Amino acid sequence: MPRTRTCIRRLAPLALPALWGAVAVVWKLACPIAQQGGTAARIATSAVFFTAGTGLVLGVHHGLARELKQVRAVAHAAQRVLLRPPPPSLDGLSLAAAQLSAARGAAVGGDLYEAVATPHGVRIVIGDVRGHGLPALGAVAAVLGSFREAAHDEPELGGVLRRLERALGRHLRDRAREEHPAPGGWDPAGASAEEFVTLLLLEIRRDGTVLALNCEHPWPYRLGRTGAEPVPAGEPLPPLGAFPLPDELPVHRGVTLPPGEALLLYTDGAEDARDAAGRFFPLQDVLDAALDGGPVHPAALIHRVHAALLRHTGGRLTDDVALMVVRNDRCRVPAQPAGQGLCRTPIAPSPR
Repeated sequence: MPRTRTCIRRLAPLALPALWGAVAVVWKLACPIAQQGGTAARIATSAVFFTAGTGLVLGVHHGLARELKQVRAVAHAAQRVLLRPPPPSLDGLSLAAAQLSAARGAAVGGDLYEAVATPHGVRIVIGDVRGHGLPALGAVAAVLGSFREAAHDEPELGGVLRRLERALGRHLRDRAREEHPAPGGWDPAGASAEEFVTLLLLEIRRDGTVLALNCEHPWPYRLGRTGAEPVPAGEPLPPLGAFPLPDELPVHRGVTLPPGEALLLYTDGAEDARDAAGRFFPLQDVLDAALDGGPVHPAALIHRVHAALLRHTGGRLTDDVALMVVRNDRCRVPAQPAGQGLCRTPIAPSPR
């Protein structure tokens, strides 16, 4: 019965065009005027068939448009669940993130990001799957799903990264098995060589200390009172999926995020974007200009960078772009008498 109702709903838009078509056939076969060979009869017959044909086309178009609208709504909801926006505030940190997909009509592409508060600190991941657009969603789902569990379970940042590596490896093997079935049912060789993910994993502790593990991903920009400056880069690890992680995972500990300062995390689609003349997008210059008037709310800063990026490229992106801004809005521990030493960082209002 449910299947019958579904079929009826799908055929309902064709009811009126079918009726018009039946009228046209009856007109042609039974109407005396249609049997005549004069000019007036031919005009009347042409008008009837034109009306019926137009009704049929409009009915089919209406049905397809409604189906497409429903499919887009479902796809948009699924993409929002997969790459959900971070909360505006997380354990004293202000956050904002957004993505521009190179695939037309897609809200999510091959980039990923997530931030969660854990007993070990706020843990953040941002990554870029090889390729872009909808085909990369499987790897995005595998990495994000693993991160949302491992970030809470693993006491060390290295343990989180190894969990992500295992989750991506399972995804790649499953996909390779589906695309290239191996005789005997064993795993196909070289499944991990076809896909990889560049990834930056951060842990921001209560005192502002930032721990980082970098798998060949761009290092973030530090946003302070003097503008934007690149975070001092450590030696990166290989991208996930390209090569196995080494036995020792060197955690980078050279960054501290004091109250009032922020980090901009991004994927390489931002700095690699070019204009019509082939010039790369000047990300640092755009950040310096945005910060010139003082502190900027994370969401407003991302909006400015996105607007500048679209102007630079003329709206024609060749790669996905993800941005995340994390600002430390925690207060300093007061060392003076009560009422002094409190955090007085100016907070810009959130854009409406």
